[in-house]
Amino acid sequence: MPLTARQAEHAKPKEKEYKLTDGQGLYLLVKPSGAKYWRYKYHFAGKEKKLAVGIYPDVSLAQARLRRDEARKLLAENKDPSQEKQNQKRIHRTEQTNTFKTISTEWLLSKKQQWGQDYWKNTESRLKNYVYPFIGNRPVTEISPMEVLTCLRKIESTDKLETLRKTRNACLQVFTYAIITGRAKSNPADYLSNALASPESENHLSLEVEALPKFLRELYDSTSNPILQLATRLLIITGLRSVELRWGVWDEINLDKAIWEIPKERMKMKRPHIVPLSKQAIEILKTIKMLTQTKQSQFIFPGCHNAQKPRARRMFNYYLLKLGWLDRVTAHGFRHTMSTILNDHGFHSDWIEMQLAHVDKNSIRGTYNHAQYLDGRREMMQWYADYIEELQKVGML
Repeated sequence: MPLTARQAEHAKPKEKEYKLTDGQGLYLLVKPSGAKYWRYKYHFAGKEKKLAVGIYPDVSLAQARLRRDEARKLLAENKDPSQEKQNQKRIHRTEQTNTFKTISTEWLLSKKQQWGQDYWKNTESRLKNYVYPFIGNRPVTEISPMEVLTCLRKIESTDKLETLRKTRNACLQVFTYAIITGRAKSNPADYLSNALASPESENHLSLEVEALPKFLRELYDSTSNPILQLATRLLIITGLRSVELRWGVWDEINLDKAIWEIPKERMKMKRPHIVPLSKQAIEILKTIKMLTQTKQSQFIFPGCHNAQKPRARRMFNYYLLKLGWLDRVTAHGFRHTMSTILNDHGFHSDWIEMQLAHVDKNSIRGTYNHAQYLDGRREMMQWYADYIEELQKVGML
């Protein structure tokens, strides 16, 4: 006979534990202490097993029957109810321990050797001050885009827009790290820049990272002017000023050493500038050489009407206008985009400033040496060229 609620309620303890059977494997185990436990007995893979269903009266007879029926459904699917219960406990335990703060702390630790000390401390400080108070103790799998947006809008309301951008990027990278390490499946910080204010560029329009895949796809697809397409790609991955690129001559290029040595006379700071060339930059230069060899010019980008002069000053912005992007980005804006991305990914600020030829003799640590940081900058520029290439592939999807 099935067990009744009254029988379960009035079952008294005895000297030894005993069972009150309900049916289909469910029973109430009554301990000498008076404690009562629901158990479900079943067979799986030829073995008798027991599943803890709950404690009476926290789990009523009706609830115990529902849990038994759920276990029977799992058996019908050839699943072990006890193992499934352990799996769910493990998932829940993992979710509760994998909070945003826990994962971001782990992520920061992984960046400590790669980043400069000041950059690392500033990133940690932004997370502690602006993010942890709101979502730090929340499991990453449960954090919604609206929660992240609400958190970031606290910063936006103070008009600290550069802090806002850097904090949002840190969140973006923490969630990406959670995905890579198998503890999250989506990134709630994606696309939030569309809903937040961004710092205004002082002089030149530049693209946010989110806009780059579309721009790069249209750039790579363009066939109207192969030379200008290649020139624009080279401009993007070298970080040079447009005037420095336009006036470049082949004698400055050393493909064997993968460097471009620009004399001080052509530099804004009036100091010689060494540009490490990525594999992509070398391939672009080789293609340009092949396409312009009939002009027999010293210039990498010879003029259309006079090969003994460089291309016109407005060549890049003219090309961007033809692409339909000049209202969103200018030639100089690619330098800002490069600086933003490299800084956001933790590369040494001295490397970035030297790559962009911003430094003067008093602005870097130690004695000025133009070969200083060259190995680091070479690694950084190859990473950046690969990064741009991957964004271009994303734009093709």
